[in-house]
Amino acid sequence: MKKSKARRLRRIVQFGFFALVALIAVNHTLVEYGIEIPILGSASLHALCPFGGVVSIYQVATGGGFVQKIHESSWILMWIGFGIALFLGPVFCGWICPFGTFQEWLGRIGKKLFKKRYNRFVPARLDAVLRYLRYLVLAAVVYNTAVTGVLMFANMDPYFALFNAWTGEVAITAFVVLGVVMLLSLFVERPFCKYACPYGAVLGLFNLVRIFPIRRNAETCIDCGLCDKHCPMNINVSGKTVIRHHQCISCLECTSEVACPVKETVTVETIDFRKLGSRRAS
Repeated sequence: MKKSKARRLRRIVQFGFFALVALIAVNHTLVEYGIEIPILGSASLHALCPFGGVVSIYQVATGGGFVQKIHESSWILMWIGFGIALFLGPVFCGWICPFGTFQEWLGRIGKKLFKKRYNRFVPARLDAVLRYLRYLVLAAVVYNTAVTGVLMFANMDPYFALFNAWTGEVAITAFVVLGVVMLLSLFVERPFCKYACPYGAVLGLFNLVRIFPIRRNAETCIDCGLCDKHCPMNINVSGKTVIRHHQCISCLECTSEVACPVKETVTVETIDFRKLGSRRAS
């Protein structure tokens, strides 16, 4: 697949999942009035969120079942997400998550307003510290959910607020968080993903061990720095040979011809079956 095609494919996949989740959210409300969109059934957002599986790990391990409102589908989706992340990193974050997509769309407005200053407002040293806040959020959510058995994060979840704004089920705190994220998205690329998303924190750890990481070929690199500028997560791609940063979202923007003018310089590492065949033959 050519790099430009991969970039376009990502945009299509993002829009597709956003539209699907939006339709499911609307349909869940319509079902209450006896109306139903064909095929979608009565699934809720809780049933589609893989993070529900993460916060249920303690309950499942101790024989307590799933956390309140969490469905078996969340557990299955969690393991699917883990399996993909083990091979290719947080593909869910960069390609599937509708809230990440929503932040990117808001970011396009920010880019038009602030041009080159966009996503460069937070000082590098402060940014490096703030990136670990999401692990504190993860620890707090998992601990409190394990102790109470209640889906605590729902009261602060901007994703839930976005897709349930009209239902009356959203806590005011979630609306406040959503508003803050929307405002920050005009200045910072994916602020919730960078600084607060607990599921992104979990998947980010897979970057440290992923089987097929992103690799930069130092021999062909011309040190133009375009890969750094196009990385939505502000990762210093040009300063690394293998990118194993815990905030990489596997969006593959750094591998596109827009971000790297030299062919096959920043790529996703793959298995070269031709080399394997020649080794076996020898």
